Amino acid sequence: MAEQEQQIAAVDAPVLGSTQTARAVDLARLLHYECSRLLQIYKEKESSLTDHAPDGGRIVSLSHESEEPSTEQQVQLLHSALRQCLGLIHCVIQKEEEEWGELEGDYETLKKNVKLRLEHLLHSTKSLVETENRTLEVTPDHQCNEETDGAGGVFGLKMWTYRVLQELVHWADHAAQTLTVLHTEREATEEM
Repeated sequence: MAEQEQQIAAVDAPVLGSTQTARAVDLARLLHYECSRLLQIYKEKESSLTDHAPDGGRIVSLSHESEEPSTEQQVQLLHSALRQCLGLIHCVIQKEEEEWGELEGDYETLKKNVKLRLEHLLHSTKSLVETENRTLEVTPDHQCNEETDGAGGVFGLKMWTYRVLQELVHWADHAAQTLTVLHTEREATEEM
């Protein structure tokens, strides 16, 4: 447990400084670490899933314009993806509680931490790119209407949860990368 606390402290320590973009980068990196850890704990908890790779591509997808979007536009697209991810983690929590009730343990604790961290990152990205002409939402963008328990029953729910956790890892990593670019660009502009 001490090793895990050291890893979290290392990830949680500010790396880039105290600007708003630097704090967003640090938050995205911490979210990525926690999402990766959550997926790892889930795979250990559901060891029977290791023989099965979840089917399908991305759950969260964004429409790309024909031109390469600016970094600020990429952050706006990222914000949209993070809203969808927040909706997915809300849905995972809801469906698991419906199936198994309120559980305790590292997985449950970290799952709720990821949800809170994701909400915080949404507020951060909103404040970075919101303008008078564009207001960004921070509420979950997802209707919890997946038929995860159809033909697959509990196994179907577990596989869907596995896919959602992989999606969270992907988008948290994407957030860290995109916000790092934004931070670098804004720091360069401030130095001019």
